[in-house]
Order: sequence, then structure tokens, then C-alpha cells
Amino acid sequence: MIFDLEKDTKLNENYKLMAQTILPRPIAWVVTEHDGVINIAPFSYFIGLSSEPATVLISVGHKSDGSPKDSLANIRKTKKCTICMVEEKDFEKMHFSSKEVPENVSEAELFDIATKKMLENFPPMIENVPVAYFCELNQEIDLGNSQTIPLVLNVKEIFVDDKNITDKESLTISFKPVARIGKSYAFLGETKEAPKIP
Repeated sequence: MIFDLEKDTKLNENYKLMAQTILPRPIAWVVTEHDGVINIAPFSYFIGLSSEPATVLISVGHKSDGSPKDSLANIRKTKKCTICMVEEKDFEKMHFSSKEVPENVSEAELFDIATKKMLENFPPMIENVPVAYFCELNQEIDLGNSQTIPLVLNVKEIFVDDKNITDKESLTISFKPVARIGKSYAFLGETKEAPKIP
């Protein structure tokens, strides 16, 4: 079956097709801050773009009333965010933080998500995450009449919890990530070594 996205223009259908076939999708647990309110929200349209310069991309949608999500509004105002990688132990709180709440309500307080200020010029990171990226806005990408806004973010500093560095000499990092698969989530338990190329 071929889906012609020029003719089959239902946004929800496009989402269903892509969200269930681009697998798994890592989750960016994004922390922003404005006027003393800490906003925390997960985004599964998230990918690394480049390691030189260190750059990632997240796509941020709009609220049900059509206004920009708080993460997008805050990044536009401050040009900064902190992206935390999600481990299995934080699965429930991460999912709870996807709830749409008023801009003056902090998910950190609402769902008892502890945060920690690591760098003075960036929003706090979520406590006890294995990895955090401290990012500055590079640019928004205009996709035309789109419900989502892709943001290119320059990674300025990276935090890795010492306990997740299993080999300091080779800089081997290990943690138990949570990913999105369609409407569900997945824990990526088993890993496999790459086969030798003949």
C-alpha cells in the first residue's frame, strides 16, 4: 500500500504512519524556565543532527487551543533549554509531564520532579538523570503550514553521571533508556555487538 502524502493530507494519518515506523524514537525530556516557572515536557521527535558542531533537533507542537507549547514559547524567549535523557526509573514521571497545564504551572512541582541547577546560564536539569544536554537555540525551521516547529539546538555542554561511565579510557556510557514506539513506550533491554564486516 502506498500513501501519497500530497493527496492524503490528514495530519493525524501522517503522524500515525511515521510514529509507528520510525522506531524506536528517543525521548528528549526538555526543561525550560521563564519568570521563575520551570517547565518540563517530553518530546519523541528528537534526534542528533551533528557531533561537530554538537547539534540536536526537537520538533515542538502547539497546545490544544493552537497556542505554542510552553517549551517552544520559553525557548523563543530565553534561547535556551536543557535536554535530559530518560531512564526506566523515571518513566512514569516523564509520561505525566506530557500533560497540558497552564504556563504558570510547573510540572516539576505538580508531579514532584526534582531538579538541580548545574550551570548558571541554563535551565536546571532533572535530578538523577544519566545524561543532560545544555542547549542554545540555533534556529527554527519553517515547514510552511505546519503544526510542529523543528528547533535546531546547539549543544554547549553535556553532563554524564559518573556511574553511567563504564569505561573512562574509551568513554563508554551505559544507561537504561526509554523510547517511544507508536503510541507506546519501550525499554531497550538487550544490546547486540555489531557483526564483523567481511
